Amino acid sequence: MTATLITVAPTGAELSKADVPQLPTTVEELVETARRCEGAGAAMIHLHIRDAGHRPTLDGALLRESVDAIREATDLVVQLSTGGSVHDPLEQRLTVLDAAPDSCSLTCGTTNFGDDVFLNPWGFMSDLYVQAQEREVVPEFELFELGHVQALARLIDRHGLPFGGKVHVDFVTGVPGAMPGTAAALLAGVAMLPPEVTSWSATGIGRSHLPVMAAALSAGGHLRVGMEDNIMYARGRQVQHNDELVARAAELATLMQRPPMSTADARELLGVKDRRTP
Repeated sequence: MTATLITVAPTGAELSKADVPQLPTTVEELVETARRCEGAGAAMIHLHIRDAGHRPTLDGALLRESVDAIREATDLVVQLSTGGSVHDPLEQRLTVLDAAPDSCSLTCGTTNFGDDVFLNPWGFMSDLYVQAQEREVVPEFELFELGHVQALARLIDRHGLPFGGKVHVDFVTGVPGAMPGTAAALLAGVAMLPPEVTSWSATGIGRSHLPVMAAALSAGGHLRVGMEDNIMYARGRQVQHNDELVARAAELATLMQRPPMSTADARELLGVKDRRTP
């Protein structure tokens, strides 16, 4: 792999706007963030949406508005989270596909999530997989545990390849109670990947951000960064804008002679359907 897919996850569902005012939560802030992060080297954006009170929401109109606005303003691959927050009901999480994103997240199993439990039973995963195939949306398989790798293989065995024929996964490491953010854990997961996987990326939560980034690059993987996963740029210095994290990832990738991937190459890598209007 000669180039690096950089995904930015700018918001998430856990942080409060009151505690982190620079967190992008409005459509206007997300569009501004998307533009700057594309300029810094990102090729895909992973979105969680907030309502007028800056609370996590799966409101269909807001999802569609955000997807359309970012698609109009940038060439980024637009990926919507189907995780929402840990409190969202499973049936509502399936409605994310109605917003016609290029990609959606598909977490491959239930996991401990700090003091909460992130519920992803087999029936939900299977329904989401099939509906994504039918809607021609490319899933990104989120792996929080090594057991999730086996669940991914089970999904492919049961339902065949996803739309687009490519299988891209993201290892989410360092969540309290889940897979640790270490090179050893990441490489154990990579070694278990089924042969159908065509590309993988890694996310390091909090202070595992940099070690996991370095491990992923050295092992041929891609990167996800953003304020959803990490709000500290360095000890004592909070991230002020998501493009800081994207720019640092791009700099490290370039130093490793794996410069940031273009949006066009990212679309080919992931097999996404082009929904942009001429």
